[in-house]
Amino acid sequence: MKRLLYIVLCGFFLLPSLPGRAEKRPLLDSCMIRIENGDTLYMAWLHELWVYPPMKFKNKRQEKFYWKTVRDVKKCLPYAKRITKDMEYADSELAKLPDDKSRRRWWRSFERQLFRKYEKDFRGMYASQGMMLMKLMDRETERTSYELIKQYKGKAAANFWQFIAKLFKNDLKEEYDASDKDRITERVINLVEAGQL
Repeated sequence: MKRLLYIVLCGFFLLPSLPGRAEKRPLLDSCMIRIENGDTLYMAWLHELWVYPPMKFKNKRQEKFYWKTVRDVKKCLPYAKRITKDMEYADSELAKLPDDKSRRRWWRSFERQLFRKYEKDFRGMYASQGMMLMKLMDRETERTSYELIKQYKGKAAANFWQFIAKLFKNDLKEEYDASDKDRITERVINLVEAGQL
């Protein structure tokens, strides 16, 4: 009976997704059974849990900023992770190619593919979500948006887009600062990744 209960509980907690639990992480990372001196011990390893003091807002503006940050992180974090994987793939493929001409040809083809893949989603984003995506890309890759554009498109393209960003009071060279300026964003990211928010 105990083993049946163990199997049922582990099956429930370890299932990646059930109807209604699409984006939630499982409660347990893993569990196992150990028999010692005739006693059955159930061992479970839980995933990381973040504990922060409750948010105290001075005014409605601060509260609105916090919930807007939550919305933007939830929307942009999966894209930042997927784009990082796409970049790793692109870097590995570009490293295999022998000369600059073949690299440029491959990159143009891959760029068109990425554009088709993400265009619809990105066109529906708010400006604040675009800025959040830039921050999250810096967090994931440890390179600013300016550096990424410069690496893949060249210095002239990076300077052009920096100029455009400055027109809209933004900065592609701005770095993600989890300890100071972006600490609320970091808190929200940790909670979202842990499935607590």
